[in-house]
Order: sequence, then structure tokens, then C-alpha cells
Amino acid sequence: MRVVMFGYQTWGHRTLRALLDSDHDVVTVVTHPRSEHAYEKIWSDSVADLAAAHGVPVVIRDRPDDEELVGLLEKAEPDIIVANNWRTWIPPRVYSLPRHGTLNIHDSLLPKYAGFSPLIWALLNGEPEVGVTAHMMNEELDAGDIVVQRAVPVGPADTATDLFHKTVDLIAPVTIGALDRIAAGETEFTPQDRSQASFFHKRAEEDIRIDWDWPAEDLHRLIRAQSAPYPAAFTFHKGRRLEILAAFVSRGRYGGTPGRVFYREGDGVVIVAGADARRGRNHGLALTRVRTEEGRECPAAEYFTTMGGYLTSRP
Repeated sequence: MRVVMFGYQTWGHRTLRALLDSDHDVVTVVTHPRSEHAYEKIWSDSVADLAAAHGVPVVIRDRPDDEELVGLLEKAEPDIIVANNWRTWIPPRVYSLPRHGTLNIHDSLLPKYAGFSPLIWALLNGEPEVGVTAHMMNEELDAGDIVVQRAVPVGPADTATDLFHKTVDLIAPVTIGALDRIAAGETEFTPQDRSQASFFHKRAEEDIRIDWDWPAEDLHRLIRAQSAPYPAAFTFHKGRRLEILAAFVSRGRYGGTPGRVFYREGDGVVIVAGADARRGRNHGLALTRVRTEEGRECPAAEYFTTMGGYLTSRP
């Protein structure tokens, strides 16, 4: 099939690589300009560079809704559009232009976790598995019929970075498997159960601020979700920003006020956690590695020379 590819960052790069390695003919690539957004500078393999290296025409757009682009797409005469990590709305006159429509590749197990940063949100929520879905695009974001979906388990120590590497390897088989079904003439796919749908916004600074009213288990997942190269979860100690790089849920249960720097357990320093911590039934979050606002990274046991005082959400 003649394919136009819409994509951006490493997700789009892996999709384009899979298409170039397949029997399909990539006739045009549409991608975004480079961005300075913190999350868009991560996993930023260039779709434009890969396309140019293979002699594929490249169009760069923030939004795919201008007359010039529509004219270029009509001239390319694609059988299908394949999209992955396209960051803005694709209008109906574009996604319905090819005879087979548009296949979108999304890094979640739809209908759950439509929208942005699905791996991070899924890890935060303690999901047992994550994955990649190929679905037909329609007027509602990430809501079309599912063509192929594959899942991988979330391990107890997995970080968002681990999950990225697990799921990015699914892009090629999911994409090509879906195209094979479409090329074979299949048109009936699996409708999404919209009663199970959820839609998440982009991650931002406020989303990585630690709230010590959260249970320790949730805070542990937040820290794993914000693993390098993502921005680290942070708190404040004596009015100064402190990033938490590694931690574990304490074995012991600790009572008191959330945020209290309380006790050494193993190689960690336990912080009291949970809105109901005063009852003494909660595990704490044992910090093992931190980074100061000056950029100094060290073991938490070295940073906290004495117990006492509080970690806070604000200076």
C-alpha cells in the first residue's frame, strides 16, 4: 500500500522505520518542528532526518489543516495514513482522505489512557500491564475501532523508562500486523468499550510535585514514573527544592504528620506519608537517593544528617 506517515519523536521514528522495512511504499512523511517542551525533548529521534535519508518527501507542520498540505496529500494518493505521536488534531478531511482511512498507533491499551503520557499515568495508577494499540481514526480522539493490540506486564520495580523500552519494541509488529489485516481486505475490527475510556492531559511541573498526603505506595510509583530522563519528582526541605531519585516503601509502619523526616530504615530515610498517618497504620516512603537544587546527587542517608523537620509541597 501507498502510505503517508504522520509522526514525531522516537515513537514516530520507530513507526517510520517499520514502514520503510516493510513491503509498503512510504510516499510522504509529515512531522512536527522540534520543540523545547521538557517532555518533547525526551525520546526525540528525528522523523524528518530518517525520512530524508531514505529520499521520502518531508512536510513539517504544527497543525495539519492548511490547504497546501491537503493538496500535497491528495497528490500523494495514499491508500492509508499511519499516525503515531501526532500531537495536534487531525481534521476529518485529512484522516478520511485515503481509501482505507487513517491508522493511529497509540502507546496504551485503549480505551484506557487515551491522550498524553499514557505510560506515566498507567504506572502512577498501578496498572498491571501496558501496551500499544493500532486503531482506525475517527472524529473522537483515540476512540476508533481496534485493529491490533499487544500488552506487556508492569514489573514491581519497573520505571516509566523501562516501560518505554518495553512498549516501543511493540510498535513495529503492531503497525505492520494492522496494515497486513487492512491490506488483506479486512474492514471489521473491534469497537472500543467507551464505558471504560479515560483521557489524560500532558504532564507538567505541577504533576511531579510530591504531596505527602499520598500513601507511600502511590509516592513510590510517582518516583518510578518520573525516572530519568523524565523530570524527577520533587519536594522542599528547609525551603529548598529537593528531587527524589529513588525510594522504597518502608517495611515498618510509622505514625505522625505527613512529610516528617523520621527514621533510618536500611539504607533509606523514612518520610511519614498518607493523609491518615496520625493513626500509625501507614508505611512510610524511604528515600534512598536525592538531588539538591544545586544539582548535587547523593544518598539520602548522606543528605539527611539528622532526623526531624519536614518535607513540604511548597517552599
